[in-house]
Amino acid sequence: MITTFLKHEFKALGRSKNAGKTLAVRIIMSLLILLLMLYVVAAGFFMDMILKKVYPHQSIIIPFCGLVLIYFLGELFSRIQLQELPTLRVQPYLQLPIKRNTIVGYLTLTGLFSVFNLWPFLLFWPFIFKQILPSAGGLAAFSFIIALMGLSVFNNYLALYIKRKSNLNGWVFLVTTGVLVLLILGDFKWHFYSIRDISYLFFGNVLKTPILALIPLALGIFMFYFNFLYLKQNLYLEELQTKKDKYKSSTEFPILNSFGPVGDLVANEIKLILRNKRPRSAMTMSLLFLFYGLMFYLGPNKHGAGSDYLKVFSGMFMTGFFIISYGQFMFSWQASHFDGLMVSKVSFSDFLKGKYLLFTTASTVAFILTTPYAYFGWRVLLVHAMMYLWNLGVTTNIVLYFANRNAKRIDLSKGASFNWEGVGATQLILSFLLFIPPFIVYVPLKLLGLPDVALAVLGAIGLTGILTRGFCIKFLEADFHKRKFAILEGFRNK
Repeated sequence: MITTFLKHEFKALGRSKNAGKTLAVRIIMSLLILLLMLYVVAAGFFMDMILKKVYPHQSIIIPFCGLVLIYFLGELFSRIQLQELPTLRVQPYLQLPIKRNTIVGYLTLTGLFSVFNLWPFLLFWPFIFKQILPSAGGLAAFSFIIALMGLSVFNNYLALYIKRKSNLNGWVFLVTTGVLVLLILGDFKWHFYSIRDISYLFFGNVLKTPILALIPLALGIFMFYFNFLYLKQNLYLEELQTKKDKYKSSTEFPILNSFGPVGDLVANEIKLILRNKRPRSAMTMSLLFLFYGLMFYLGPNKHGAGSDYLKVFSGMFMTGFFIISYGQFMFSWQASHFDGLMVSKVSFSDFLKGKYLLFTTASTVAFILTTPYAYFGWRVLLVHAMMYLWNLGVTTNIVLYFANRNAKRIDLSKGASFNWEGVGATQLILSFLLFIPPFIVYVPLKLLGLPDVALAVLGAIGLTGILTRGFCIKFLEADFHKRKFAILEGFRNK
């Protein structure tokens, strides 16, 4: 039955209307992955030379054993961000007389077909055969390979489990990411413990006592079986959800009632974000990027918090990331029911007002959450406030204007990692060009020695955009009706 599943998937790939585009994307991604694999192989082959230069007074096996656990922590973080879920491939079979164990076994096994599972072998095997095999013997080298394989399988299924739980509750992703970051900071920043020492303590003993390699192997088998049981208990036609779903979004948002039909539209939009993977990913990334300012504001001159140029950039980025990442696909998120919206009693002006209200709410929350950056100086907060006004008055209008030019549908059930559905050249260019206009205004005045005036002008332009929002809505509505049928036709193409 497993081979039948695989045959059907290959046939589905070839029969898809977007098969040509999908194949082209896969070929390009495969070439990029192949190039990356060559770099990894080269790093593995020259690892012993690199370690000799970095640790000239130590046996290179010691630092090598100390780096293994650090690698797998970094790999786990990368998997959580990038690894795809093999979740929806066999949905049609759930209503057929096929044993659930067969379907679950297929889903669990296909989780192993990830390029991440190749990295540890490509990176570590050359070192094992060049250094560990001659010095410690065949049994020690074999045990080391078994330990690496066990940790790789453990990471693989732990990441899949975390991503599945995150699809039901976005806080799982945030908490997991926070724990991993704290683990790294606890070692490299605060020096509470040493991951390198812990790693050497275990893997150094694996070389002396090969039977210890069974511990990571057992962990990998346990996580595989744990995923199998989780899938078996939660595999339903309506994706991966339990029968008694503990994470249940509210059917009403009382605070939005005062906005009438516009509030209802925003409430539906919020539910769309919370219930679907890719828009929820945009929201999650918006929250994570609130820490972006730390990259600029932490350092030797942290109380000076760097130049105003960096403040302008980070202020716009943090308070406007949701507008940029979510807004440029504004109509594509609702592509599957856009025809219904167009024949409903919903006014398109109300539809646009709902988008403005959503953006205003998201950007306001982001600005409030960035107020602690005032620790690095009140000017930081001032710049963030001006960029907050700019995003509401200018960035929002630009994003919605270009949203009228995106006629590519998005399947909400698909994940966000390496998912280019709905993304065109316009969206890629727009993501970069949106950061240019504020600097066109700011830089000349800054060079004239008027940084405060430059900030005031940015804020004034943003405030003007907010006050003239009614005119902008009428303009965007007229622009949409010119392109309406092309957009609807694009959304119908699956």
